[in-house]
Amino acid sequence: MSSVRPRRLTIMESHPTTPSAAELPSAADLAATNSVRFPNESDDYRDARQALLVEEIELRRQVERVASLRRALPPGGAITRNYQFVAEGGSEVTLADLFGQHDTLIVYSYMFGPQRQAPCPMCTSFMGGFDHKIADIRQRVAIAFTARSSIDRLIDFKQSRGWTALPVYSDASGDYTRDYVSKDDADMPAYNVFVRRDGAISHFWSEEISGDMADPGQDPRSAVEMDPLWLLLDTTPEGRGGDWHPSLTY
Repeated sequence: MSSVRPRRLTIMESHPTTPSAAELPSAADLAATNSVRFPNESDDYRDARQALLVEEIELRRQVERVASLRRALPPGGAITRNYQFVAEGGSEVTLADLFGQHDTLIVYSYMFGPQRQAPCPMCTSFMGGFDHKIADIRQRVAIAFTARSSIDRLIDFKQSRGWTALPVYSDASGDYTRDYVSKDDADMPAYNVFVRRDGAISHFWSEEISGDMADPGQDPRSAVEMDPLWLLLDTTPEGRGGDWHPSLTY
C-alpha cells in the first residue's frame, strides 16, 4: 500500500486544474440548488430524484478523476515494429502514417476476420456512432478502424452501412493484431491509443477490462462507454436489458 499512495499523489498533483475533493462543494449542496420541477410530480418522486442527482454529480466527478489519472499515465511500451496496413486505396501504410499531422492516434480493431460472414453487430453499432463524427475527432486526434479481413471486404461492408467518413484499414499480416489485440490472432475487439513524442511512437492506453471482470448480473462492459446506444438506454426505465444486443438487420 505504501508504494501506491505516493504515486497517486504525484499523478493528482500533475494536474492542478483538477480540484481535489476538499476544494469542491459537496454534491448534496450542489443538488440542493436544483430548481427543476415537472408538472404533477409527487414529493416521493422529487425526493428520489434529488437523491439520484447527488449520485449523478458524484459519478461525473469520478469520471473526471479517472480521466485525469489516465492522462497522467507514464509512457507505455515503445513501438519497435513497422506495422503495415492496407488502406482503402490499396496502398500499404504504416502505423506511423496513420498519425497524419497529429501526435495522438486511436486505433479500434473490430471483429471482422476472414472466418466471419459479417462483422460483429456490437462493433458495428459502436462504429456507426462515429461515422459522422470523424471530422470532429480529427480536429484533435487521428483515428483508424482496422480488421483482419481484406480491404475489399471492409470497404464493401462500410458502403453497405452508408458510412462515408469512417477510415478502415486491413491488418492483412496480423502483426498488429497479434501484438495489440490477441496474441492468438483471435477475432476480438480492441481499443488502443498511441502517442508520438519527439518522433518516437509508444503505446498510451488500452481498454483492459475483460468480460471476466463483469460484476454479478452485469452485461460485460468496458470502463469507458463510448457507444451512444448504451448511454441512451441507461436513461430509460428498461435500461440495457439482460439479453438484448443490437443486430445488423431488423
